[in-house]
Amino acid sequence: MRDIIGLVLGGGKGSRLFPLTAQRSKPAVPLAAKYRLIDIPIANCINSGVDRIYLLTQFNSVSLHRHIRQTYNFDGFHGGFVEILAAQQTIEGADWYQGTADAVRKNLKYIQQPGIKHVMILSGDQLYRMDYRDMLKTHLDAKADVTIGALPVDREAAKGFGVMQLDDNYQVKGFVEKPKTDKEIDSVRTDPAWIDSQGIESKGRDCLASMGIYLFNRDLLVELLEKTTHEDFGKEVFPMAIDTKQVNVHLFDGYWEDIGTIKSFYDTNLELANPNPPFEFYRPDSPIYTRPRFLPATKVSGTYIDRTLIADGCVIEEGTRIENSVIGLRCRIGKNVTIKNSIIMGADYFESEADTDKLMSKGTPIIGIGDGCVIDKSIIDKNCRLGEGAIVAPDGRMDADLTNPELYIRDGILVAPKATTIPPGWKIS
Repeated sequence: MRDIIGLVLGGGKGSRLFPLTAQRSKPAVPLAAKYRLIDIPIANCINSGVDRIYLLTQFNSVSLHRHIRQTYNFDGFHGGFVEILAAQQTIEGADWYQGTADAVRKNLKYIQQPGIKHVMILSGDQLYRMDYRDMLKTHLDAKADVTIGALPVDREAAKGFGVMQLDDNYQVKGFVEKPKTDKEIDSVRTDPAWIDSQGIESKGRDCLASMGIYLFNRDLLVELLEKTTHEDFGKEVFPMAIDTKQVNVHLFDGYWEDIGTIKSFYDTNLELANPNPPFEFYRPDSPIYTRPRFLPATKVSGTYIDRTLIADGCVIEEGTRIENSVIGLRCRIGKNVTIKNSIIMGADYFESEADTDKLMSKGTPIIGIGDGCVIDKSIIDKNCRLGEGAIVAPDGRMDADLTNPELYIRDGILVAPKATTIPPGWKIS
């Protein structure tokens, strides 16, 4: 594993996660009360022995850079690092990254350093736990040029993925993006018996979906990028490699979720609050790392809480009821509040008593949830202020942009952007 470097792609706009990405990049979006999405691929790398990691960033990256700087510090004798490669002007060019492949092309000098034989290309917005050592073994045993992570899925689920077609030697020979018809799905079908033979029960699944996780031989990756102007890995570089090189799959049958939309973000977070979540953070053998914070324990009094994740530094007052929700860092929740099926991201800082007294004298809500608020099927981003008695819940519309205050409904979920103020007694009219 000392011969591998990890490249985590984190530069996209994350438009489908707007407004959560209005002021931050997609990998910096909070997850499960106290983590960020970027913590997942980095933790997988560290737990797999991949300790040289580059993070390619571009869009709204300040908070992401701060998180990396404050979280991932290796000792001087270890030699590991998590280094940020932000888009920048150079002698060779002054353009932004034009896509995932272009981002790597503009940083080839870091890949071409001595002692690197393999490059792991990872996404910064997926939730899964994988030991990359298993993937490297698959890659070396097959003497492959490229290996891609593959998730067995059924025919219906295949319609939402890029699906790989294997030849008689079970090497990748084709790739179809989101096949819709039975004919298209039949063309990329994989014999379930082969999936079973690899130690994974097919259970009726006969398609192999791309996970967007690639392992390249370093010299081949350099060659593919230097000889072309392709901008995207999934749509251009990977299909080109299929045509000219030996491309194999590494099967994976654990939990994997691409958190690319408001609905997937919402559903995934609430699933994590279940008593038996599909993804488990409580794994001492492969922990998920994040920034160590020096926060007091959460203080709760006279409150009913069920199926809920609660981070550090919260104050939850009496008479409040919280069900099936995620409560983030430094949340201040007043009396007789009802929160159901919602994600409250918390705050970046504590307001001082002087600040809160000044705000209250002006009639401005303090950061947090005021007394008597009702919140249902909503995402409340960080540093929001909810006045007393506000009712925050969608009104049945699937998509809408609201004003005064500026709120959004996406996939039937109400989203309050970062630092929104909702006045006392507010509700959708």
